[in-house]
Formats: sequence, structure tokens, C-alpha cells
Amino acid sequence: MESCYCIEPQFPADELLMNYQYISDFFIALAYFSIPLELIYFVKKSAVFPYRWVLVQFGAFIVLCGATHLINLWTFNAHTRTVAIVMTIAKALTALVSCVTALMLVHIIPDLLSVKTRELFLKNKAAELDREMGLIRTQEETGRHVRMLTHEIRSTLDRHTILRTTLVELGRTLALEECALRMPTRTGLELQLSYTLRHQSPVEFTVPTHLPVINKVFSTNHAVKISPNSPVARLRPLAGKYMPGEVVAVRVPLLYLSNFQINDWPELPTKCYALMVLMLPSNSARQWRTHELELVEVVADQVAVALSHAAILEESMKARDLLMVQNVDLDRARREAETAIRARNDFLAVMNHEMRTPMHAIIALSSLLQETILTPEHRLTVETILKSSNLLATHYKDVLDLSRLEDGSFQLDRRTFKLHALFREVLNLIKPIVSVKKLSISLNLEPDLPEYAVGDDKRLMQIILNIVGNAVKFSKGGSISIMAFIAKLFSLQDPRAPDFFPVPSDGHFYLHVQVRDSGSGINPLDLPKLFTKFRNCQSPEARNSGGCGLGLAICKRFVNLMEGHIWIESEGLGKGCTANFIVKLGIPEQPNDSRLPLVPKVPANHGPSSFPGLKVLIVDDNGVSRMVTKGLLLHLGCNVTAVSTGDECLRAISNEHKVVFMDVPLPGLDGYEVVLRIRERFTKRHERPLVVALTGNTDRVTKENCMRVGMDGVVLKPVSVDKMRGVLSELLEHGVLFEYQ
Repeated sequence: MESCYCIEPQFPADELLMNYQYISDFFIALAYFSIPLELIYFVKKSAVFPYRWVLVQFGAFIVLCGATHLINLWTFNAHTRTVAIVMTIAKALTALVSCVTALMLVHIIPDLLSVKTRELFLKNKAAELDREMGLIRTQEETGRHVRMLTHEIRSTLDRHTILRTTLVELGRTLALEECALRMPTRTGLELQLSYTLRHQSPVEFTVPTHLPVINKVFSTNHAVKISPNSPVARLRPLAGKYMPGEVVAVRVPLLYLSNFQINDWPELPTKCYALMVLMLPSNSARQWRTHELELVEVVADQVAVALSHAAILEESMKARDLLMVQNVDLDRARREAETAIRARNDFLAVMNHEMRTPMHAIIALSSLLQETILTPEHRLTVETILKSSNLLATHYKDVLDLSRLEDGSFQLDRRTFKLHALFREVLNLIKPIVSVKKLSISLNLEPDLPEYAVGDDKRLMQIILNIVGNAVKFSKGGSISIMAFIAKLFSLQDPRAPDFFPVPSDGHFYLHVQVRDSGSGINPLDLPKLFTKFRNCQSPEARNSGGCGLGLAICKRFVNLMEGHIWIESEGLGKGCTANFIVKLGIPEQPNDSRLPLVPKVPANHGPSSFPGLKVLIVDDNGVSRMVTKGLLLHLGCNVTAVSTGDECLRAISNEHKVVFMDVPLPGLDGYEVVLRIRERFTKRHERPLVVALTGNTDRVTKENCMRVGMDGVVLKPVSVDKMRGVLSELLEHGVLFEYQ
């Protein structure tokens, strides 16, 4: 049996299908040719290699594909060999361009992916930047709210206003349903509801501080979300069915509690906190946002600072009120002290004047009696009276000087004087006492010591006389040496005197005076007390001699006024002592004798008729003083007229009177007015008598007033025979004499 094969007959060409294919290939070719036109546009716009070259290749590929489909139109019917060759070439070129394009894409796709990665990275960065910008905007908004709230909170420093403003502003800014502040009680064991926003009746007035939720809030400085059902969050009564809003709590540090008394606010030594509770509106889906919590935290800190400032202000105001009261008391005490000082000075001035008047009588009469013929016993008695009187006069003069030194009214009288002559004068004054005690005394002035100096010669002489007098008083035998020289720069700084700061200059020099004696010496324990007023000495010799009283204390004050330093050295009792002091003196520019004041001299005894026939007028309202002064002048051979008032003086005075001794305080016309009348009457200088104030007033005002009215001199009571003799000698020789003591 023969096998048979079933072969499918060839499908005859369907003219309709051929038409459809023909039309499809035509439109495909048309689409292929339209795409390169678009690619040409992109190629012109692209300037990046190799993307531009890839686009060219892709355009060529599309063109070749379109050309292949177009050529394929002639292959549906019988066609020539040329059409087949063209079709083959087109397909070969299409394959070649496709491979080249594929190879190029192998290199370009990674670059495109990296570009995509960078694009994604940039997108992420842009998103992150957007988030940061959002945070910045949120922070700016928060900062704006904080500044607004801070301004409102700190617009007052009243505690209640601060807390009330805080709740109101927070409620308005954050649209809160409720805001409250719980303050610690006095015991610090509970928190009581002190302030609320809506002024509702509190449900839980107090809550204990040991609750876990409170400990949680107090343990951090951030705002903490708490349960709306917590006892701390119950700020309103439960009424109806509603969903409570979210609640946060934040601590408010109480930085300063002193004098804070708000609802029994405690004064605890340890740090404690108040609690601020904030509730969002009920039945709303709103939640707390981060910037709102930050705002709450910042406001809590600002409230703490504002409360501390309010407390400090309150205490400062109380301190100010107390200080004002204290200032009033101090001012009253100062006025009372000034009144007491003026009263003391007035009392001392009056006592000085009143004591000098009787002392004038005692010393003058004793000196007159001393110059008469006396038995040795009587002469010893008179000398004792005179010595005691002079000592008493020195004591009350020291008291007056010390009073003026202490109240600051004492001033140095700086003028040009003869420095060498001052030391010789001291030596002349001390020699009689030294000879009586059979001591030897020496004076050594260094060759470089200036002849003239500028300073207060009276106080310098007082210092030297006091120190030398102490050396004589505490020495029973041996010698006393006085040495004066210019202090060298290296020896000025003394570690025992940290307050002494010498400042050398061309117009000044430092005078160093050293007084050495071989007397009783000083116990080293007494050295720190030497310049104390009325010190108690341990040595029997010092106690028997009456101590030093005010002398050294006043000397130290004088030395300090002269920008100097004083100290005493001694190796012990029986070994003598050495007194040193340094004072600052000026160097005169032109030491002419015409400008130099006179240093008083004590002339020798010239007998009872030293000034025979000299007409002198005495004006003194005190009868005893007037009689004593007249006796002194009569003893010196003067022709004396004595009156008691200024009017009597003007009637009695004539051009025959050479000297007028006048007390300043007089009944009726005072001494200053009398002097002015005398100058008006006697216009010519050689016809006018020399007018000298004989007074017990030692203040500077008296001396200045005497100089102002034109007096020729000032002599202080008491006056002895020798002193009166020296006064008359200086007046007749120089025509002027001021403050002869």
C-alpha cells in the first residue's frame, strides 16, 4: 500500500491583505522618517558629547529602519535583482548601526544611571533643605512668639501680674482650652492650684509632690506629655461626654524664694519647682507639635527668670527703704557728731583763752618775782611754780593742737625760714635745763644741710623741742646728741612704716633728725605704745617723770602732716634710746633775707630797765591780765598806759605811743575795729604805733583777722619777762612779729 503525504497548499496572495500590509509599511516608514526630524531638533539643542553622537546614531538607525520598510514595498510583487540588492544593503546598514548604537549604550547607560543617582541625591537634599527651612520657619515663628510672650511677661515685675500674663498669653498664642500653674505649699510636700486661665472652680486643689507623674516632670527640663486623667491634669470638672485634649506639663524653677509669700509660698533652702499644666481643646484631633513644646519650655524658663527678678526687685526695694532709714539715722548722727565737735572745739577754744589769762598772770608774776632778790628757798619755790606753770601751759596747748589735728581743722603754716638758726634756737632753749641736770648736749649739722627751707618752722621746732625735752627729762646723766642731715634715697624706705611713701623731687628734700641720749631707755614692749595718747610706761623713771602724755602723739601727727615718718629705737631699760624722724621740706627759690620771717630770739637778761621811756598802751578788759602785763612792761622800764575798752583806747592813744598791746575780744568796739580806727587816724606809717594782739586765742582765724586789719604782730598768752623782752626787741628792730609763742 502506498503511503501518502498531506502537504498544505500554498496560500494564494490575497489582494486585500496585501493592501493592508502595503498601507501599514507606508505609515511605519512615515513614522520612522518623522522621528529623525525630532531628533535633529534635540541634536541641535544638545551640546554634550557623547550624548549628541548617540542621538545621531539613533537617528540614523531610525532612518535605516524606515528605509528598509519603504524598500520592502517593492518586494511584495515580482521585483528585480537591484531591488533585492538595495534591500540587502539597507538591512546590513541597519544591523551595523544597531550594533554600534548598542555598544555605545553599554558605556553611556552607567553614566545615565549615575546622573539619575545624583538627581535622586539632589532631590533628597532638596527635600531635606525644605524640611530644614520648615524648621527654621517654625523656629522663627516660635522665636517670635517667645519674644512676644517675654515682652508681655517682663513688662511688669509684679509677681501676680507675671503669672497671670503668662497664662493669658500662652492660652492666646497656642489656642489652649486650659492653662494652670500649681505652686508648692509652705511645707513643700504638696502643689496647690494657684492660677488658672478660665477662672474655673478647681477640682483638685492640691496634689502631693511624690506622685510619679510629678517626679517625671520635675526630673527633666523638657515639656512632658501626661495623661488627661492624671490628678495633675484635672483642671476642670467632668461634665458630659467629651474627649479631653492632649495635656503637657513643664516645671518652672523657683530660682529665688526669699520674701516670696504667694499663697504660703515656702522659703525652702533647697531648689524647688512650680508646675505648669497646658491642655489642648477637647473633642479635637489636634496634637502637640514640636515647636509648641519648645515654646512652652522657653516660656517656663522666662517665667522663672522674671519671678527671680521680681523677688530681687522686691528685696532691693526693701533694702533701699532700709538704707534710706539708715541714711537718715547716719545723717542725724553725723549732724550730732558735727555739733558735738563744734561744741568741743568751742569749749576748748574758750577754755584755752580762759586758761591762758590766769596762766599769764601766774607766769608773768613768777618771772617778775624770779628777777628780784630772793633767798635760795624762795627762788626754788618760784622756779618750781614757773616750771609747773609752763608745763601746764604746754599741756593745754597740746590738748588744743590734738583736737584740731583729730577733726582735720589743723593746717600747716608753710613759709621760708632759717633751718640752721632753728636748730641753734632749740639748743639755746634747752641749754639752761641741761646745765641744771649737768648733762652735756651737742648739735651736729651736716655740711650739705641747706641754710634755708620751706615749711612750718613752728611745728618743726615743736617736734624737736618735744623729742629733745623727753631725752633731757628721762636722762639723769650722760650726754645728748642732736644730728640733722639730708636723708639719702636708699634710706628713705622703712619696712616698719608701710604707709610711708617718700617721693623725691627737685624742689624738696627729706630732713632726717636723730636725737640720741644715754638715759633710762625704753622697754621693747613699750615701743609700739610710744605714740599713743597718755600711754603707761613700765619704767619707774618714766612713771616718776609723768610719762609722755600727748607730746609724742602730737609729734607723730605733725610729722605725718609733713609727709614724714617718726620712730624710736632702744635696746632696753638703762641703755638709752634714739629718736628719729624724717620730714619733707621745700627748697626756697631765692632765699633773700627780706622775704624770710624772723625766728624769735630769747635775749639775755638786760636788767630791769631794758626799754627806758618806751611809751606803751595796754588794752585789755581783764583787770588781772591788764595789771600783770603792765607790771611786766614797767619792770622793763616802759612808760605804760592801761585801758579796758576800745573807746578808751581811741581817746588815750597818741603819736607818742610806740607800741599798743591789745586783746582781741573787747567790750563795745572789738580789737579789729579799734585797729581800723587807729589806721584811719594815723595815715602816715612812721607816726602810727605798732599794734600787737596780746591774746589767748590760738586759732588760725584770729591770726588771719589780725593780719587782715593790719596788725603788726600776734603774741600769745602767757607772757613772761624774758618773752616780753624778746617781743619788744623784735618789734623795735623789725617792726613786725607774728605768733610769738
